[in-house]
Amino acid sequence: MTLDNQLWFAGILAEVAIVVLLFYRRVWHTLPLFFVFCTWGLFSDAGNYVVQQYYAQHYTTAYLIESVTDSILEFGVMVELAWSVLRPIRASLSRRTLLVVAMIIVAAGAAIWPFSGIHELGLYPPVWRNMVHLQQTTSVLRVLFFLALAGCSHLLSIGWRDRELQVATGLGFYSIVSLAVSVLHSHQGMGQQYRFLNQFASAGYLLSLAYWAFSFATKEAERREFTPQMQSFLLAMAGTARSTRIALVEPPTAPDRKPGK
Repeated sequence: MTLDNQLWFAGILAEVAIVVLLFYRRVWHTLPLFFVFCTWGLFSDAGNYVVQQYYAQHYTTAYLIESVTDSILEFGVMVELAWSVLRPIRASLSRRTLLVVAMIIVAAGAAIWPFSGIHELGLYPPVWRNMVHLQQTTSVLRVLFFLALAGCSHLLSIGWRDRELQVATGLGFYSIVSLAVSVLHSHQGMGQQYRFLNQFASAGYLLSLAYWAFSFATKEAERREFTPQMQSFLLAMAGTARSTRIALVEPPTAPDRKPGK
């Protein structure tokens, strides 16, 4: 068995273990999109192996579908994690706050898009270039999301035993590896080194899976409440956003006019 297949099967086994642990720890109840993301990863990796072995002519199409679906689910996971971090004060927030969180992450992705992408892929078909561009944009967004969550962990009263930071750490780590591999790919042609870098990226993803398996094998820490100062700040921010939205939607009320005027 080749090293590529060994890494592939090791990844599938790790994904099986993670899905089982997520179900056992009832993470599917608190982070349902992450559970869907991991389950999708398991079935898509197993399906892509079958396609590669027996339907090689359709592998590019299958890989394109997998990449687009991955990006959509990863965006959903980031929104879900941000919303989960706000769990201690969610009862005091409007349901529209979730939409605001999603719009902020979309805006961040839109800001990243023009600066991501490998320009050396100009000779490749547009679909392939757009797919790589989407992957890189999502990778940069995942790294920035992880850095923001880790950097603000003290203010948000979360630590490395909280599920939100554990999930973000795994996403951030393999995103950094995949970005590094993409940059190196753009400065070399096809060959043994190209294949070695792909194996390195697979190993990075496998390490993230191993970290998740270790994290979910342990019981989650009890979630701490926000400090009163942080709670007041977040509620004030939510109130300001709501007031701004109302001001933009509702027209100003005309002043009363006296009879005869």
